[in-house]
Amino acid sequence: MSGLAAVLAGRHAPGVHRWHSALDVDAVRHAVEQAGWRFGYVDGAGLESRADVLRALGEALAFPDHYGANLDALHDCLRDLPERTVVLWDAWGGVARAEPRWFAVLVDVVGERGDADPAVEVLLRGPGPEEVVALLD
Repeated sequence: MSGLAAVLAGRHAPGVHRWHSALDVDAVRHAVEQAGWRFGYVDGAGLESRADVLRALGEALAFPDHYGANLDALHDCLRDLPERTVVLWDAWGGVARAEPRWFAVLVDVVGERGDADPAVEVLLRGPGPEEVVALLD
């Protein structure tokens, strides 16, 4: 968990990273919340479309009912998060392989944070295209 620990402690910039960890979801949630960050979880195993992914992210982050489940709405809602947030996304590789261009844009939207925006770390766990994002070790 050293890479995640560095993000939570402010020693590594948050963003979108591939992450190798065998910790169960509850253990990750506990570590994140103990560090004072908010936690969200996406199980990507059944996500087959862009809309599925955007809805799952909205649910994981408890976005408001008016969330439009598109990239612009995602960007806006991420900016409105009440605190620093970690999203653990298991089984992300299927969508990344099926929609590589769109997935790259999604990564850009999630990773684009302004100075006044809350920090967001997305941990992509499980097999997927290695060239998509850097590994958090």
